[in-house]
Amino acid sequence: MMQKIEILFDEQVRPALKSHGGDVEIVDLDNGKLFVRLMGGCQGCSSSKMTLKDGIQTLVLKTFPEITEVVDLTDHESGENPYLK
Repeated sequence: MMQKIEILFDEQVRPALKSHGGDVEIVDLDNGKLFVRLMGGCQGCSSSKMTLKDGIQTLVLKTFPEITEVVDLTDHESGENPYLK
């Protein structure tokens, strides 16, 4: 399944993120949860939560019903443009 998720990300997720200087890394899949890390322009971006939940998670859950959640492992505070809490 990880290979299928990578293909989905390569075809539909990464091109959109890269157009804004960002990227996403798939870290793990465990107990129905997909763990990812946002990178580049996405790390610290104030829109990253919306990108993750409304974009990436929506697409992943629609494509892979056995996945129940996408979890962000990104350390947003150490990005080039960390957002304020």
